[in-house]
Amino acid sequence: MGSVGVQIVCVSLGVLGLIGVIICCAVPRWKVSSFTGSNIVTAVSTQDGLWTSCVVQSTGQQQCKNYDSLLVLASDLQAARAMTIISSMLCCLSLLMVFCGADFTTCIDNEDIKPKISLVAGVGLLLAGLLAIIPVSWSAHNIVQDFNNPLVPSNLKRELGACIFVGWGAGVLLILAGGLLCCFSRAKSGGSGGTAKYYSNSAASAPNKNYV
Repeated sequence: MGSVGVQIVCVSLGVLGLIGVIICCAVPRWKVSSFTGSNIVTAVSTQDGLWTSCVVQSTGQQQCKNYDSLLVLASDLQAARAMTIISSMLCCLSLLMVFCGADFTTCIDNEDIKPKISLVAGVGLLLAGLLAIIPVSWSAHNIVQDFNNPLVPSNLKRELGACIFVGWGAGVLLILAGGLLCCFSRAKSGGSGGTAKYYSNSAASAPNKNYV
């Protein structure tokens, strides 16, 4: 299988990606207030996340409120909740599998199974990365679409929050880690690839025969 250095890099990228997905899921910074139009009020700003909506004043005071009901939420927000949670769980499971199948651990002694476990973990990280990129891209598309829509009032327009960019970065890290694991998770071939030849000693030990 791949070198230990590549595996350590994949684990590091996976951990960073997992932290990014958790931040996206917990921090209410998906949508922020857009100070556009004729009436610009910078004393109060709005920050919307997956679970809460916060109002931040210029003094630093922040008040957050949970969404009233799941059924009244937008479809992109509901999908983002499910995808980010599944992405974080799948990333945790994949990282545990990486530790089990890595060369720098002794959790599994069978060297033939380790590459297969690492390959499955790499696929899991790839899926986790896609599940992290899809909701933030979907939300970013809706935010930009509403921002450019002239029918939407200026006070209701939003801009991309920090969690959108963190989600993109986390997804790229997870995809990169999963791709490296899939590329370097190959079964070890016996020897250097050549065919071993065995010679018997019967020819050397057999007595010489004289033919008349």
